[in-house]
Amino acid sequence: MELQLKGEHVLITGGSRGIGLACAREFLREQCRVTLVARDAARLEQARASLPPGDVGIYAADLAEASAAHTLVERVEQERGPVAILVNSAGAPRRTPAGELQPGDWEGALRSKFLPYINMISPLVQRMGARGKGSIVNVVGLGGKVPAAISLPGGAANAALMLATAGLAAAWGPKGVRINAVNPALTRTELLDDFLDAQARASGSTPDAVLEEMSARLPLRRPAQPQEVADAVVYLASPRASYISGAILSVDGATAATVV
Repeated sequence: MELQLKGEHVLITGGSRGIGLACAREFLREQCRVTLVARDAARLEQARASLPPGDVGIYAADLAEASAAHTLVERVEQERGPVAILVNSAGAPRRTPAGELQPGDWEGALRSKFLPYINMISPLVQRMGARGKGSIVNVVGLGGKVPAAISLPGGAANAALMLATAGLAAAWGPKGVRINAVNPALTRTELLDDFLDAQARASGSTPDAVLEEMSARLPLRRPAQPQEVADAVVYLASPRASYISGAILSVDGATAATVV
């Protein structure tokens, strides 16, 4: 399917690894110009080196600070041109058992997940609206839809992002901006690898054994690959999804068997 994305400028937050990096790879295959944003400059350099040939820019920034995000957007558009597509894939709230939660854990989840997305959306949706077109796709964990006791603050931040996605899509649709989200479940990223290592140490097992046990409980009997999530993101961002806006698309292999 021709996605009509050639030459478009795509900005990806959390673009140095995992789903964000997989998205960068897929957008480059569509001959887009890609800008990656993350906090770690060295990791961004490594990410750029791992990508296929193409037009790739990298910028290090802490997007939890609204001023930093606004400055970044101004700099990126001045140096690399208007952003047509924003993909938010940054942030990973800490997992904390419900019985150990402190007030600061909830604030931390907002700073690590909710604010980086909103701080990037705010300046870019204004610019996209003024230009009369634009597309935003938010990568939002399934914990925002199905609560897990080990990650309630992160789930609350994700739930807030889903509401913001739907509400902003309705508000900015008249200006030509589409806003959607994808809900991935377990995905084979570095974050999952870290979780498997931690679980293996706690249980006296091995990461492979923990993964096998977790996979046995999944309907498709395996986690997603980052590219599988990226494929959905790229489609939603493209003109081929021109009448999809305000949608929250589950990319979870039927992990959460619901009808909403």
